[in-house]
Amino acid sequence: MYPTDMQYSMPAEWAKHERTFLSWPVRQSMVYPDHYERVAEGYAQIAEAIAEFEPVTVIANPDDAERIRGRFAGTSVDVLTIPHNDAWFRDNGPTFVVREGGGVAGINWRFNAWGGKYAPWDLDDAVAPKVLEHYGVERFDAPLVMEGGSLHVDGEGTLLTTEECLLNPNRNPDMTREQIEDALKRYLNVSKVIWLKRGLSGDETDGHVDNIACFAAPGKVLMQVCSDPEDDNYAITQENLRVLAEATDAKGRKLEVVPIEQPPMATYEDSRLTLSYLNFYFVNGGIILPVFGGAAARTDRLAEQTLQALYPERRIRTVDGMAIIREGGNVHCTTQQMPARG
Repeated sequence: MYPTDMQYSMPAEWAKHERTFLSWPVRQSMVYPDHYERVAEGYAQIAEAIAEFEPVTVIANPDDAERIRGRFAGTSVDVLTIPHNDAWFRDNGPTFVVREGGGVAGINWRFNAWGGKYAPWDLDDAVAPKVLEHYGVERFDAPLVMEGGSLHVDGEGTLLTTEECLLNPNRNPDMTREQIEDALKRYLNVSKVIWLKRGLSGDETDGHVDNIACFAAPGKVLMQVCSDPEDDNYAITQENLRVLAEATDAKGRKLEVVPIEQPPMATYEDSRLTLSYLNFYFVNGGIILPVFGGAAARTDRLAEQTLQALYPERRIRTVDGMAIIREGGNVHCTTQQMPARG
C-alpha cells in the first residue's frame, strides 16, 4: 500500500503548518566543533524566529534536553528527546503528506548521511519513525535513500529535483532514473518530475535543489542565479535555466522563473561556502530568510525585496545566515514542516 493508494499527497511548503521541527546540533558530528556555541546560538535564533509564526519542536539528545529546555523557557518552543547523530532534520526527518478531508502521514525514507559522508548515521536513520510514533502519525516506509532537501513540490503534482543528487551512485546505485521517479510518484503523489542538472558549486550534499531553486507558486520557480562567467555557478545556473525554459509542470503550464542574484562568493579554510537565499523557509504568515551581511549587503536587500514583492501578505523575517553555514547548510536544511491535519 502506497500513500497514493490512500489519496495522500505532499503539499507545498507554503500550505498551513501544524508545527516546524528542527534538531539540535551535536558537537561530535560538527565539521568545526570549536564553533559549537555559535552554531547552537544560530539554531536557537532560527527556532525563535519560526516560533513568532508557529509552534516549534526541537529534537534533542538525552544529555542535552534539560539544558535546551532551559534555553527556551518561556517561549513557544518545545523539546522532544530523541537520540540523533547530526542536526539536519530536513534530510533525516520524515516527509509529511496529507489527504483531502483531513489526515496526515509521514514518509520514512532511508538515510545514509549524504552518500556515506559522515559516519555514524544509524541514530539519524531512526529519528523519523520515532517522531511519527510520538505524534501518532501513520508511517510509510520507503525503500530508497532520499533527503528532504533534495526535492520541492508545488502542491499540484509537480516535483523539482536535481540529477546530481538523486542519480548519484552513493544514494541508490541499484535504481534507475525511471525507478526513482516512479517511487517519488507513488510516495508523494506527484505526476511530473522536473530534473535540473546540478546544484550549487561546493554543495557537499551533491546538489540539493533547496539551495538553488524552489517553487514560488504553481507554475512559478525561484532560482538563484549568477552573472559572473568566471564563477562555476554561472554555467550551473545557465544550464538549469535552459531546463526550466523547456519544461512544463503537471498541469501543462510553462514555468515562469523569478531570479534571485546570488550573494558574493565566500570561503572558509579554502572551501567555498554554499551561500543561498533559496534556503529560506515558509512559515505561517511569513518567510524565514538567511542573510549574510558584509559584502552581501546589497544582494541581501535585493533578495528580501524580491520575496516581499512576491508575497506582500507575508512578513519577511531575516536571520543571520553566517551563523551555521560553515557546517554546510542553512535555515531550510535545519527545518521540516508538519502540515496542518485539515
